[in-house]
Amino acid sequence: MGVRQHASGMYYNVETVNDYIVKVENLVKKYGEVTAVDGISFTVAEGEVFGFLGPNGAGKTTTISILCTLSRPTSGKALINGFDVVRQQGQVRQSIGLVFQDPSLDERLSALQNLRFHALVYNVPASIREQRIEAVLKMVELWDRRHGEVRTFSGGMKRRLELARGLLHNPRVLFLDEPTLGLDPQTRNRLWEYILELRRRESTTIFLTTHYMDEADKADRIAVIDHGKIVASDTPEMLKKIVGRDVVSVRTDDDARAAEEIRRRYSIEARRDGDDLTFEVEGGEEFLPPFLREFSTRILSVSLRRPSLDDVFLKLTGRELRREEVSDIFRAMVQQHGRRARH
Repeated sequence: MGVRQHASGMYYNVETVNDYIVKVENLVKKYGEVTAVDGISFTVAEGEVFGFLGPNGAGKTTTISILCTLSRPTSGKALINGFDVVRQQGQVRQSIGLVFQDPSLDERLSALQNLRFHALVYNVPASIREQRIEAVLKMVELWDRRHGEVRTFSGGMKRRLELARGLLHNPRVLFLDEPTLGLDPQTRNRLWEYILELRRRESTTIFLTTHYMDEADKADRIAVIDHGKIVASDTPEMLKKIVGRDVVSVRTDDDARAAEEIRRRYSIEARRDGDDLTFEVEGGEEFLPPFLREFSTRILSVSLRRPSLDDVFLKLTGRELRREEVSDIFRAMVQQHGRRARH
């Protein structure tokens, strides 16, 4: 297996240039009698934006912890940038960048000091260190604030600095854990401009976890994991075709009776979605007028919309997507890497 040196000083396997940057084969992780990851396989191409979605307890966090070298698989294989996550952990860590869900910057330091420390931890060569710091700070429009203490930054500025930090060592794969959680829409859009420009300019692969379905729509492909298995993997548009039809949501004063009436009248199974009953129909605009006239259960509200990724997720898993904490995994990885770098 040939090895080549990147401009940043890190090494990568030549075979991955025209191969998958992430490759997972029959990955299994068991905790005693509990199987958290159940023989999953997937690939991510270089330069792809890949979305990884799953409800709490689905196996998403466990899978990511294996990819980030914090957990050893029970069986199976996972490669990042051509390096085995079990046998070549150091090379894997050099190959990935991380942007945490929760803040992980040292707020007592300046932006410049945070990045210099990160450059030392990740062994960015001294010859390009300052040049690289300047480049990423300018990319996220923080060069003029490089000497400012992070505690004086707004939430959006901190997020942009975390993105700059994750990119500093030219990672081949950038893991984004809920990258825009809590940000206002304008800042979210700007952050995504940076991310997509990075993908275009440097062919960086983006491995995304998000609970914002409009962000998931930005992915080239999405894998949905549930009960330790990947239940679907495709482009957002193809996944939406799983639902296909228009989505009707109704709120009634007797949901059990309403669900039974929908089943009896239309041979449709309505699903619980929060406070609503949800079901799919062909030609929703034509369906609703007679439905409202003829339905005997009292309807409090009704809405009609086209299928979304939320509908896909609910249909595939039978439950809504909930927030899942993976930041502790990422933070522990950086801390572990930092300890090894200092010893």
